[in-house]
Amino acid sequence: MARLLLSSLKEAAVVTAAVAAAAVGHQSLLGSIKIAVVPVAKVFTLCFLGFLMASKYVNIFPENGRKLLNGLVFSLLLPCLIFSQLGQAITLQKMLQWWFIPVNVILGAISGSIIGYVVVFLVKPPYPYFKFSVIQIAIGNIGNVPLVLIAALCRDTSNPFGDAETCSTQGTAYISFGQWVGAIILYTYVFHMLSPPPDLEDGNLPLKIHQKDASPENVPLLEQEDSQTDSDNSRKGKIKSFLVFVYDKLKLKQILQPPIVASILAMVIGTVPVLKKLIFTRDAPLYFFTDSCIILGKAMIPCILLALGGNLVDGPGSSRIGVRTLVAIIIGRLILVPPAGLGIVMLADKLGFLPDDDKMFRFVLLLQHSMPTSILSGAVANLRGYGKEAAAALFWVHIFAVFTMAGWIILYLNILF
Repeated sequence: MARLLLSSLKEAAVVTAAVAAAAVGHQSLLGSIKIAVVPVAKVFTLCFLGFLMASKYVNIFPENGRKLLNGLVFSLLLPCLIFSQLGQAITLQKMLQWWFIPVNVILGAISGSIIGYVVVFLVKPPYPYFKFSVIQIAIGNIGNVPLVLIAALCRDTSNPFGDAETCSTQGTAYISFGQWVGAIILYTYVFHMLSPPPDLEDGNLPLKIHQKDASPENVPLLEQEDSQTDSDNSRKGKIKSFLVFVYDKLKLKQILQPPIVASILAMVIGTVPVLKKLIFTRDAPLYFFTDSCIILGKAMIPCILLALGGNLVDGPGSSRIGVRTLVAIIIGRLILVPPAGLGIVMLADKLGFLPDDDKMFRFVLLLQHSMPTSILSGAVANLRGYGKEAAAALFWVHIFAVFTMAGWIILYLNILF
């Protein structure tokens, strides 16, 4: 009798544990869905408000206003956010630990390009849009949208990454650390792929042309001295023209955008202990500058989302690339690229390339592969004459990204936790 009672109690305990585990699993699944969906819903809401204000039905956010807001965001607000968050978080040791972030951006561009070539080869878009379609699949938004998602995610008290301030600072620092590589890829690889028109402004300095028949024997002494001076000036002019040539060929003017300059300054100052204590420590004499950047950086999130929504207002109208190509771009960018990125990150984790027990680090790496097409790649396409096509692709990719981003975030949270 005692054995029977003991056996019954054990069975009841097992059933109770199984029910409790199922309840916990159900709650964790619902929690993951909430954590994933709420930030994306916030992003969609602000983008929709920007889209609504820029539409012809409301029209209080015209094109000139959108250009001014875009300029304000990329020239002031975004650099302030990057400088304050990255500078406070980074050290020389952390920079050495974070080496895989820029490598991940490069691998993402390579894998995205391979997938893009395969998809576009199968779909066969109109001839002028072959490389354009590859770029729309290959180059994701590794800066603006991840920054917004991290900010919205960390603001939720139930987020799995810890307190809101630490979560936001770490996430922003990780994302900002990879932006400079993205800018180099954008203004070298993307420029080459889309074959932008040659610059009409000739940056080479004019050089003096000397007469070939003027030998030293036939030139007076004073003129020989002048000739030597002219020769020195000519050498200086050649060196200067060579530097200008390198500057133009490397697209340094396009690469050194304000967010990239802010990232470089933050890395330089953050890795020098004396400068970091002078600027980024709360009691430091120059902390007022950092605090001002923090205040301006907080305005970046709503402004950039309103600008993003407004920029998509002209998107649906273009159909020259065809519905088939648009569908291929959406599927390639949002469905085929993220699994490749997941494989890259998991392989890097198994090889020991990633910092131990840093969930946010892995989450940011995964986000870099799961974002919609880069807005700046659309700007580069616009320079080549693909303005309407880029607007159409960006509009539909961002619309469907609202759903795919939530799904991928749920998967990533279940893998990480």
